Amino acid sequence: MKALVLEQKDDLSLRDFPEIDRVEEHLGPRDLRIKLHTVGICGSDVHYYTHGRIGPFVVDAPMILGHEASGTVIETGPDVTTLKVGDRVCMEPGIPDPNSRATQLGLYNIDPAVRFWATPPVHGILRPTCVHPEAFTFKLPDNVSFAEAAMVEPLAVGVHAATKARVKPGDNAVVMGAGPIGLVTALSALAAGCARVYVTDLAAKKLEIAGGLNPAIIPVDVSSQSLTDVVQRDTAGWGVDIVFEATGSPQAAQTVFEPLCPGGCVVMIGGQSEPIQYDAGAAMIREARVENIFRYAHVFPRCLGMLSSGAIDVKPLITRTFSFLDSVQAFEIAASAPPAEVKMQIELPQ
Repeated sequence: MKALVLEQKDDLSLRDFPEIDRVEEHLGPRDLRIKLHTVGICGSDVHYYTHGRIGPFVVDAPMILGHEASGTVIETGPDVTTLKVGDRVCMEPGIPDPNSRATQLGLYNIDPAVRFWATPPVHGILRPTCVHPEAFTFKLPDNVSFAEAAMVEPLAVGVHAATKARVKPGDNAVVMGAGPIGLVTALSALAAGCARVYVTDLAAKKLEIAGGLNPAIIPVDVSSQSLTDVVQRDTAGWGVDIVFEATGSPQAAQTVFEPLCPGGCVVMIGGQSEPIQYDAGAAMIREARVENIFRYAHVFPRCLGMLSSGAIDVKPLITRTFSFLDSVQAFEIAASAPPAEVKMQIELPQ
C-alpha cells in the first residue's frame, strides 16, 4: 500500500508502507473499510513537514500524513447498520476512548486519549484505504462532491467556533486571519446569523478571495488600515459582538479586545505556537466572554446539511487539486505558502 510518508522533518516520500497493511488487516464488527478519494492538505500537515513537531507531538518515526478526507465504503463489519458498500462518505478523524469521562460528558474532542489521524504516533490517510469506525463516518448527500466532503473537517472547526460564540441573528463579527480556517469561520458565522463579518489579513490576495465569498464579508488589510477604526466607524463607536482569532499569531492575539463591544465574545481558534498575552484589563472593562476551542465535536452532520442545502459553499475555497503521484510536490508548494491558494487537495487513484 503506497502512502505519503513523512520520514522526518523536511523529508517526504511516496512509498510502500507495509506497517499500515498489517495494522489494517483487521476489520472490527462496527468498522468500515473505506477507499479514499480526496484528501485535503491541512496547515498542521504542513507544519509537521516543515517543523517535525507541533507542541508535544513530535514526529520521531515515519508517519503518514493527511486527515481531511472523503471516500467510498468498500467493506463493512458484521454489526454495521447505517452504512453499506458503495456509500460515499466523509470521516471524522479523531477517535476518542468511549469509556473516558470526557466522552461520556459529550466532550469527546478533548478526551486526552483521543487518537487523531496524522498526529504522532497515529498515521494519517494519504493512502489508498483505511479502516474507520461507523460512528465517526458520515454518508454524503447526493449533491455533495468528494472535494466538498473533504472540506467538512476544516469547516467543522468554523461551525464549532460559531456555536461556542452563541451567534445571534444580526450580530457583527471579526475574523482575524484569512487562511482556510478563518474563511470557513467567516462562512459559518454568516450561516449562524451574523449580518456582517470583517476578515483581516496582511495578504491582499487572501483578502480578495475572502471578499468574493459573500457580500456580507468585509476584507480589512491591517497592513494599511486600522481594524478598530473601520469597526468603530461602521458600528457608531460600539464595536463588534464577536471576535474570532484564527491567525495563531501572538501579535494579533494581543489585540482581540480592541474592536469588541461591551459584553462581547472572543473565540480563540488559531493554534498557538508560543504563549500569548492579551490585555486582561481590556477584557474586564467589557465583561468580555472568552471561549477556546479544540477541533470540534458533534458538528459533522450539520456541516453536511449546510453544504447540501447551499447555506455554506466551500467550493471557492478549493483552489488547487493534485494527483496522488504528485503529492510530494503538492506539499512542497503548500509549504511555500502561496498567497493565491486557500485549500489544496489531493485525489487518490480510483
